[in-house]
Amino acid sequence: MKKTAAWLTRYALEQIGVKYTFGIPGVHNTELYDELNNSEQITPNLVMHEGHGGFMADAISRVTDSIGTLVIVPAAGVTHAASGIAEAYLDGIPMLVITGGIRNDSKFDYQLHEIDQLKLVAGFTKAAFKINNHMEVIETIYKAYDIATSGEPGPVFIELPVNLQLDKAAIDHLPSYTAPSQKNLSDNTIEQIQKASQLLMQAKSPAIFAGWGAVHASEILIAISEQLGSAVATTMQGISAFPANHPLHAGFCFGPAAAPAAQNAFNNADCVLAIGTRFGEIATGSFGGELPENLIHIDINPAVFDANFNTAIAIEGDAKQVCQQLLNALQALGSAKESSDITNKIAKDKKAYRETWYQHDSKGRVNPALYFDELRAQLNDDAHLVVDDGNHTFLTAELMPIHQAYGFISPTDFNCMGYATPAAIAVKMAKPHQEVHAIVGDGAFIMTATELATAVSQNLGLVIGVFNDGELSQIAQAQQIPYNRKTCTVLPQTKLKGLAMATGAEYVRIENNDEIKAGLTKARTLAQENKAVILDINIDYSKATAFTEGAVKT
Repeated sequence: MKKTAAWLTRYALEQIGVKYTFGIPGVHNTELYDELNNSEQITPNLVMHEGHGGFMADAISRVTDSIGTLVIVPAAGVTHAASGIAEAYLDGIPMLVITGGIRNDSKFDYQLHEIDQLKLVAGFTKAAFKINNHMEVIETIYKAYDIATSGEPGPVFIELPVNLQLDKAAIDHLPSYTAPSQKNLSDNTIEQIQKASQLLMQAKSPAIFAGWGAVHASEILIAISEQLGSAVATTMQGISAFPANHPLHAGFCFGPAAAPAAQNAFNNADCVLAIGTRFGEIATGSFGGELPENLIHIDINPAVFDANFNTAIAIEGDAKQVCQQLLNALQALGSAKESSDITNKIAKDKKAYRETWYQHDSKGRVNPALYFDELRAQLNDDAHLVVDDGNHTFLTAELMPIHQAYGFISPTDFNCMGYATPAAIAVKMAKPHQEVHAIVGDGAFIMTATELATAVSQNLGLVIGVFNDGELSQIAQAQQIPYNRKTCTVLPQTKLKGLAMATGAEYVRIENNDEIKAGLTKARTLAQENKAVILDINIDYSKATAFTEGAVKT
């Protein structure tokens, strides 16, 4: 049989379970788009900007079992998409990036879009491939998928020359995809787990710190915490790894930048179990926290061990696999520890911290704690909350309880502003029967607000809650607190109602605390009618989060 490389690419993507692609067609990938359009499994989505497409592909990988996939034009398409790709790279999110390429059979020295793309993406992808002939297409895509999803996940780049997409070649065999089997834990790893279980059971005040890698082991993590009677704090990405309505949930971060419940739990810890975290800058409040000598670190990437904090025991492996073995070992050592003292202390600290927000005078604007109280009351536990990068991110982390794994996603290590709106749209594509609600600052929102036109065109009902104060408030607070000045933080005046009109979205305004319930109800009702909604919230940012105060001091 004779097939084009475009057809072979479509076949391979179907085999690995791709359901959505994002990008913009052009002269170097038109044939591939034609093939994707013929697929009964894959839906190609036109985006307003390749950077938005990167955020959308990232979100698909975070909330589904299908890998997010970009299909973009070479050169400018790649540089535009780079922020989304790099976000996935630093956050450990699998992604396939497929770009067209210049002809590899041309006699001409200079062609449109000619650039060394593999060299360009080398610093923010796990691997990069250029397909040279038809026989390499399927094999390369399968290999790229395995690399993207194995170890610490991340994006993999594939360049497909345009002449291969156009031309047919004889193909003898169409291999189906077979996923590599998970390896059993080694004897050495099992021995490490046994030592870790003994250390944890002997500890008087153990604590757990969970990152994104622990989200996949959420149910096991709950059982481990109950066996140990230990408080659990999370990284920003790991917020949904442990349900906030569990009595052992202490909150986000640890150390001076954490809210009191998490800060106190870790101040007293004599042994810490860390799962799926690299102890990055945000997770640690600008490295302000301290950890005990008995630190047990579980991660699939051994490069993170002893990088920022020294470990007593470092266990390399998949979090779900290792945690299950650890739970078995812990249960074999005895019954669950009593935890009433720590749960009572956590509850008391949480209540006291929230009271400081209730007592804060928002002077006619919307108090964040009251907003999140109402949002939590209205949303079902299976709703997805998507945030961006900014002050609203830390407010959400401290004040919005998330009850279900994968219920919260955010850009964290690369800190891309503009993430939330495109990502929320992609989540709604993938989860049409679940509520999707974004929280985004006005500065981040206007970066990618035009992508709402995509949501409108596809009748996607979701709410983009814009915390609107006319300033880059996180940066402003980071300047104001230590230096008593602000520079270059005031945003140009933007009428969000006009953006709603321009994109076809609905518009709802919440002016003050008295309007929170009605405004949220109206926005959610419109979203349930398959309408995209800009919820303009006159937010009060005058009270700094515990994270901001602690990190700035650090």
